[in-house]
Amino acid sequence: MIPMLFARFVSRVEEVLNDWKLIGNNSSKPPEKGEYTSGTWEEKTQDINFADFKFSVTHHCLKQESEEGEGKEEPEEDAFPTAMQDLLCMNNDFPPRAHCLVRWYGMREFVVISPGANCEAIISESKCNLLLSSISISLANTGCQVPMFVQIQQKWRRMYHGECQGLGVRTDFEMVHLRKVPSQYNHLSGLLDIFKSKIGCPLTPLPPINIAIRFTYVLQDWQQYSWPQQPPDFDALLGGEVGGVEFGKLPFGACEDPISELHLATTWPHLTEGIVVDNDVYSDLDPLQAPHWSVRVRKADSPTCLLGDFLTEFFKLCSKKESTEEILGRGPVEEEGKDDISHALSKLTEPTAVPIPKLSVSNMVHSARKRIRRHRRVDESPLSNDVLNSILLYLFPDAAVDKSSSENSETKNLYNQLKSAPSDSLTYRLALCVCLVNFYHGGVRAVAHLWQEFVLEMRYRWENNYLVYGLASGPPDLRCCLLHQKLQMLNCCIERKRARDDGRKTAEGGKERERGRERKVSGSTGTENGRLGPESAEMGREVSPGKSWDSWSDSEGEDEFFECLSDTEEMKEAASTDGEKGGAKVAKPEGRLHPHGKLTLLNSQEPLYIPVTQEPAPMTEDLLEEQSEVLAKLGTSAEGAHLRARMQSACLLSDMESFKAANPGCTLEDFVRWYSPRDYVEEEVVDENGDTVVRGDLSARMKIPGNMWMEAWATAKTTPARRQRRLFDDTKEAEKVLHYLAVQKPADLTRHLLPCILHAAILKEKEEESVEDILSARKAIQQATSHASKLLRHPSPDYKKLEDVITQLIAVETVIARSRSLKAKFGIGKAEQGDNAEDLERFVSSLLEEPEVSVIGAGRGPAGSIIHKLFVSAQRVNQSNEVSFLGKRERETQKGGEMSCASVPDFPPPAGREILLRTCVPRPAPYSKALPQRLFCVLMREDFRLAGAFSSDTSFF
Repeated sequence: MIPMLFARFVSRVEEVLNDWKLIGNNSSKPPEKGEYTSGTWEEKTQDINFADFKFSVTHHCLKQESEEGEGKEEPEEDAFPTAMQDLLCMNNDFPPRAHCLVRWYGMREFVVISPGANCEAIISESKCNLLLSSISISLANTGCQVPMFVQIQQKWRRMYHGECQGLGVRTDFEMVHLRKVPSQYNHLSGLLDIFKSKIGCPLTPLPPINIAIRFTYVLQDWQQYSWPQQPPDFDALLGGEVGGVEFGKLPFGACEDPISELHLATTWPHLTEGIVVDNDVYSDLDPLQAPHWSVRVRKADSPTCLLGDFLTEFFKLCSKKESTEEILGRGPVEEEGKDDISHALSKLTEPTAVPIPKLSVSNMVHSARKRIRRHRRVDESPLSNDVLNSILLYLFPDAAVDKSSSENSETKNLYNQLKSAPSDSLTYRLALCVCLVNFYHGGVRAVAHLWQEFVLEMRYRWENNYLVYGLASGPPDLRCCLLHQKLQMLNCCIERKRARDDGRKTAEGGKERERGRERKVSGSTGTENGRLGPESAEMGREVSPGKSWDSWSDSEGEDEFFECLSDTEEMKEAASTDGEKGGAKVAKPEGRLHPHGKLTLLNSQEPLYIPVTQEPAPMTEDLLEEQSEVLAKLGTSAEGAHLRARMQSACLLSDMESFKAANPGCTLEDFVRWYSPRDYVEEEVVDENGDTVVRGDLSARMKIPGNMWMEAWATAKTTPARRQRRLFDDTKEAEKVLHYLAVQKPADLTRHLLPCILHAAILKEKEEESVEDILSARKAIQQATSHASKLLRHPSPDYKKLEDVITQLIAVETVIARSRSLKAKFGIGKAEQGDNAEDLERFVSSLLEEPEVSVIGAGRGPAGSIIHKLFVSAQRVNQSNEVSFLGKRERETQKGGEMSCASVPDFPPPAGREILLRTCVPRPAPYSKALPQRLFCVLMREDFRLAGAFSSDTSFF
């Protein structure tokens, strides 16, 4: 049974080798220096079975540009396999980043057969020999000259045995792995003895053995160069001595040193036996004398970074489900405050001798707020009064001079990309404050408390006509986040309300002046105004022409419900109707802005006036979407289309009514000439008298039966803008905004502000990167920005993917922190560096980007001198620590303690030693071909490995 399974397994291996076209010798040029590290390695994997045991066959190959014709002139029978040639190549000794077999044997191509993922290791000697026999037969049958390895023993031991076959030659790859280094092989001299005995060369004298040695020293103690990043003092930031301006700065940097170790590799690349002495008594291998130094740094795994922690904790709020009331609780004090607010309007209507302003809604709100704060215990408030006052001062610095926008075009483009908010806006500052209080002042409870106070502040500003600080004027900017749009909408409402109140005050001043004039006139003659009595002032206000829209107040006077017509309007309309019936007078024009050029009305020679019109209602994106849905639900029927047109023509109807009031006796043609000139077509015609005159008429689309313009004109009343029903109900819209803000949960608030926080984090990282000038960090920031932009512009962003953006930003912060750590340790930026500063900066930049960096000048170069000082200082620190732990008696008996400190070696014992022995000798007989032999030795504290490649001539053996 076993022979049959063995034959099937061998056949399957051969099939894989044929499929991958690994037949024959694919000779190529020798690899360039460093190509094993900088080149591209390709892998192909296929699964095969030996009975029910699964194996994985993997082909590793360095991708090289093939040069046609190279190596083909040499006869095939004289060419060694490529792997045997690579055994002696010195261009890629000790590659910093490669497969372990590449490091041990220097090969550019090989095949590995290893147990499957869930299969047990091959430990028994019989199974190992069976596998080795199978690959030997497969190589012989196929003529494959690519070396094949079998992984045996436990995987963590990385034990491989293999074979490479050529025409009349064979190389056996063997390995020894021990936990401890045998004392007799703990130096070069003992390893040379092993190598010589293994190759068993019969020649005398023995051909020279080429030696390459690398010692690696590890620097772990960095106390002499403290980590430059200091965590922020939050107590100082929030104290009265610093002020709220510090709230606008996100923290940055790692809280711990992101560089944990420095590994110095000292290399002697070309030595021969007899030039250097290294035995159990003495060694010539002084690291300072090594001709080649290279350095790599070991980076701390996921160091704690301040900005990353802030972003992570802020993002966690998105998953919270509690409302603000559930988080803060509703005690009797809160309920009492709520009762005051809800009954504010009813109290205003009750008979009382108290002055009206003291019972306004805003005063009720502030009364409730004070009562909440006064009765809430200190331990119940997540934010102390000092902290809360500092935050509110930062959010609403209205007493300070309004800062001009300092945003450059790049910053503006960024907030448009991320759909966040301008970096000088209230929304942006709110996001920073929420992030800060969440991280340091109580988490979600502090956020709920801050949001509650913020909403109360918004209502107070609405009720008292105070514009919200830090918002650009104008309608909501649809390029920003929805919360920013809502705050802008509230500001629009406050602006409209202030305009009405200012207009009302102006009108009341005019009313007093009018009353004075009326008293003078009525004292001598009984005029019409005197007959009208108290209503005459209202009449005077109603008919005063020529004011701009911003200065108009509603005809309802103090009444907030402007939809209803006032008594004055009804009387005016009645008087106007009586006048028309009696033919006494024509309607007086109202609401004129200025003449429209030289145009005159078609039915008279009166100038055509541009009317004062209402501004269109501002809208946020959710209202636009809601309106679109309503219009879409009307369907495509004639009735639905007609209703949709009526809904969309509210602004048109308002403008028609204003135009009629400003231009008595006008026609639809007059309106179209002003409103849509393209729909009034003029042409030259010849009249009855033979004269050429210019005549105009409405366009074809305006004459379509049932045209909405004609219907609207027919229904439009002669009403100036100030007496029309407002297109924008600021009172209603403001209450909708305030309600929207009040019902937002902390999680909802976090989702609204997340674009602003990502915006702030990207700006912070750009600022920090510009100081360090790290190309990889710059590219990573651009990628994170692009990724975030695609996600945040979606109506419902994927928050799992947004978490990936935060991970990208944390990685950038870590890179910048590592750069700062290395610059601090190598003294970059200090005046004493002089001409070497530029070289050191390049060296530090390379340490961040490359796996291993060569030190120019080795131990005598500028970087090497600093590295030497680092090791010397660390050795002194370690020695002083050891001495401090000695007992008093030991310190007394230890003579010359200061001398012992002075004799401390500059470098610690090497953490790892790698010795590579190579030669080319005939085996197994003196008349055999001279073939490459190689032994790679690894000596560590708890690891001893010998990886040998021994070649033999098989022509006569």
